[in-house]
Amino acid sequence: MKRKLVFDTNVIDRHQFTRVPGFVSAVVLQELTAGARDGAEVRRLGAMQVIAKDSGVLLTPDGEDWWFAGKVLNALLRGLRSHRRGHTPAIPKEEQQRLLRDVLIARSAKRVGATVVTYNRRDFARIRRFCNVQIVEPEAVL
Repeated sequence: MKRKLVFDTNVIDRHQFTRVPGFVSAVVLQELTAGARDGAEVRRLGAMQVIAKDSGVLLTPDGEDWWFAGKVLNALLRGLRSHRRGHTPAIPKEEQQRLLRDVLIARSAKRVGATVVTYNRRDFARIRRFCNVQIVEPEAVL
C-alpha cells in the first residue's frame, strides 16, 4: 500500500512543486501564498488549491483541529507533560504563533492517516509528543 503524504511548506518551496505528490494542506498553501514573489506565483498556487480540492486531497483544518492546536500550544507554552512522555521544555510565547501552523498541519495529517514530509523535524518532534503524527525527511520519499 502506498503511504499517504503531506508535504510541509519548506519542502514544496525548496523543490518548487507545481503539483504536490500527496495531500495538500490548506495551511501550507496559505504560507506559500503569503510569501509569493509575484502575481504569477499566486495564480499558480491558486490553481494548485483548486486541483487539490477537486481531487479530494486538500486538507483543511476543522474546528476540532483548531481546538486541539490550542491545547498543544498551551501545553508547550507551560512545559506540561504529554500523555506519552515526560515534561516538555516550555517554549516562549512568541514561538506559539510560529508553531501554530505546524500543529494544524500535523493534526490534519493525523486525521487522514498521512505522514508529514518536512525538513523541520525539530518542531514536528515537539508537536509529536502530543499528536502522534508520523514525520519523515524528504530524502526518504523523493
